[in-house]
Amino acid sequence: MSRKSYEDVTQFHGHSCPGLAMGYRMTQAALSHLEGKRSQDEELVAIVENDACGVDAVQYMAGCTFGKGNLIFKDYGKHVYTFYDRNTRKGVRVIFKVQKLPESLRAEREKLVKWILSEPDENVIELREVEIKEPERARIMKSVLCDFCGEAVMQTRTVQIEGKTACIPCANRIQGERSSQQEVSS
Repeated sequence: MSRKSYEDVTQFHGHSCPGLAMGYRMTQAALSHLEGKRSQDEELVAIVENDACGVDAVQYMAGCTFGKGNLIFKDYGKHVYTFYDRNTRKGVRVIFKVQKLPESLRAEREKLVKWILSEPDENVIELREVEIKEPERARIMKSVLCDFCGEAVMQTRTVQIEGKTACIPCANRIQGERSSQQEVSS
């Protein structure tokens, strides 16, 4: 299990806040349940369902990062993380019981953080063992140059426009310009 303290996670994140405390508790519970350690490579995968402060706890404590390809983001707006251990093939879904947060503390950040950190797991976290299809390992893709902006882009993230290679931002810009021109000429 990760031996990272909340103070360590706060240093990494930059400040203490309820979201970070939630992520800390959730990651701690998942690692304990999976009897896992911080991922050195891709042996542990985290699927996070929000892009809030708590995800920094996942990265710091579990070693799951975008760079290693073992942090997967699903934009569902939920305080839910699923951890999958490739070695044991076990998965656990960790749900933070937001509805349990005391209404009286919601406006008092520091008191709320202390409450989140001190409550027993069963009061704030729900763990569900899950079976999931093992996520793909990170793939290294060839980079090519965008013919419009000249920046390197992963080949799999390009589109062809009139025989030229375009990165997604350039393709969106060109498509927007063409739509504007069509509206003007209509």
